[in-house]
Amino acid sequence: MEQTALRPKPMPGQGPGDGADSGPGARRPHAAPPRRGRRLTTLLLALLTGLVLVLTGVGLGTMGATVIAMSRLAELRHQAGPGAPGSPASSPRPGSSAAPSPSPSPPPAAVATLGVEAVDAEKPGALIVGVHVPGPGYTAGLVRGDVVLAFDKTRVDSAADLARAVAGADPGHQAVLTVRHRSGGYQQLTVVPGVVT
Repeated sequence: MEQTALRPKPMPGQGPGDGADSGPGARRPHAAPPRRGRRLTTLLLALLTGLVLVLTGVGLGTMGATVIAMSRLAELRHQAGPGAPGSPASSPRPGSSAAPSPSPSPPPAAVATLGVEAVDAEKPGALIVGVHVPGPGYTAGLVRGDVVLAFDKTRVDSAADLARAVAGADPGHQAVLTVRHRSGGYQQLTVVPGVVT
């Protein structure tokens, strides 16, 4: 019978004949590769990603504000009608020889405002969704969530009714608002409509 020699198992990371090379400079295949420059690369990548996200958010916000402003401008032009100055129908065409008539236009009439933003309420009335500070509505005591039911003696069933009633009022003269608060209570407020400057 043959005798077999007992051989010790090699240590992890060492081959069968690598018993002597276990010094500090020896290669250890089981260990992770060295992290040279990995932290710097991660930091730069994170900064680049953050910059892209911030610029994208700023761009989207700017674009949204521009779209909202342009839609309001188009709405104002539509309300003014086709003969209003600055509307596309009133401007002469580039190829036409007709010169615009130098008719003096009267100065624009002062339009009263409350300095609030309103939408149609679920029930009759105009729901206040924004109050400009400073402004006539803020001075009178209007808060977000109030529902305007009447402006002076004019009943208000929608936000358009409120806008018409305020536009027909004299700037600088007191008016009485009938308001239903969010809590359900009713109140009459005295407001002095201002002028848009």
